[in-house]
Amino acid sequence: MADQPGGRAPSVRVNLAGYTARVVARFDSIRTERLLMRRWRDADRRPFAAMNADPEVMRYFPAALDRAASDEYVDRIEALFERQGFGLWALEDAATGRFLGFTGLNPMPAGVPGAGGMEVGWRLARHAWHHGYATEAGTAALDVAFRGAGLTEVWSMTAVLNEPSQAVMRRLGMTLHALFQHPRIDPGHPIRPHVVFRLPRPPNAWERSRNAPAGLPG
Repeated sequence: MADQPGGRAPSVRVNLAGYTARVVARFDSIRTERLLMRRWRDADRRPFAAMNADPEVMRYFPAALDRAASDEYVDRIEALFERQGFGLWALEDAATGRFLGFTGLNPMPAGVPGAGGMEVGWRLARHAWHHGYATEAGTAALDVAFRGAGLTEVWSMTAVLNEPSQAVMRRLGMTLHALFQHPRIDPGHPIRPHVVFRLPRPPNAWERSRNAPAGLPG
């Protein structure tokens, strides 16, 4: 799912908001140095649809999305937040409030290496490329995965051709796990060959989270 370049990011200080008891916990919003990662609003739907209709943004996907499909995607994202307490956060510039895209955690689909695990992924509008946003937000998402949700590993996959997103994965500390043919993409399609990266939970990450005050990083 990861699909756009990230550039270099500054160091990230994560502040978790909206923390309450849940299946694991609730992480409705996260603030990093430059970004707000939050639940989706109706006002996000129009810029999100424009982003999903942009052929450059959707270059490493089988097709662009029309408005109805884009809106359905937002609905699925929000439903996942209700079920698990975290997901694909809408991403905005904290200083201006401008919508940038999304970054977050989503289940890996069936039929791929890592199926049933959790993926870190991102999709950014073109104006948000090359600012380090994917790396900055991805770092915060991994903090939630390991220290908030207590996951033991996180995955990320993209087309072999998508070298910019693979660079982000490496900046996040992930390593190449496997090459595979994506089962949901037609044979012969140039983006059917995929790579999947993996990151195991860092040593002591869960212990640090248990010792931290509720809702705050350790």
